Amino acid sequence: MRRHLLLAISLVALLTAGGCATQVSSDVSTFGSWPVDRLPDTYAFERLPSQQDQTDQPHMEDAARTAIESAGFKPAADAQTADVVVLLGTRLITADFSTLNDPIWWNGGIYRSRFGHPGFLGFGSGFGRGFGFGPDDTLRRYVREVSVLIRDRKSGQAVYETHASSDGVLPLTPALMAAMFQAALTPFPSTDAKARGVMTPLER
Repeated sequence: MRRHLLLAISLVALLTAGGCATQVSSDVSTFGSWPVDRLPDTYAFERLPSQQDQTDQPHMEDAARTAIESAGFKPAADAQTADVVVLLGTRLITADFSTLNDPIWWNGGIYRSRFGHPGFLGFGSGFGRGFGFGPDDTLRRYVREVSVLIRDRKSGQAVYETHASSDGVLPLTPALMAAMFQAALTPFPSTDAKARGVMTPLER
């Protein structure tokens, strides 16, 4: 218990010192064929059948709303008249590491990735809050991923797709999700299949 308490205090201090808690680094990959002469217009959210009854779905849409509107889109008064429809997805992967073998720094720094970054990101929903310790003095880390797919409403054609991923000791909280959606759409509508680092502010 004492070890857990000391590690928790150390993590909080590291995350809040030196501005670390105000920035999120995400790896972003973007794809699509958004016409160069097409300006962002109105949008509406689209939900897959599996997302219809997800209690976290409204929270995910709220987290993405600022990023979408910062890209130039405006909410449509009626989904049937929207210029585009937007499909969102999130994914959270957990892994436990021993705090006895490599405490706090994990062979190179608390923010160094030990996971890599998967390519395709499925569309779904779900996120967590807080951080904790796993069994037997292990410390839990998370791979966090968000995705945005934009389709032309009239034709149904997918015109823009973007994925953002990051990892750390915090799960996909609403604030982290909002920052990662912002990264995923920065700058819209540029495309680059090769993952690039994007820093975005984390609102407290």
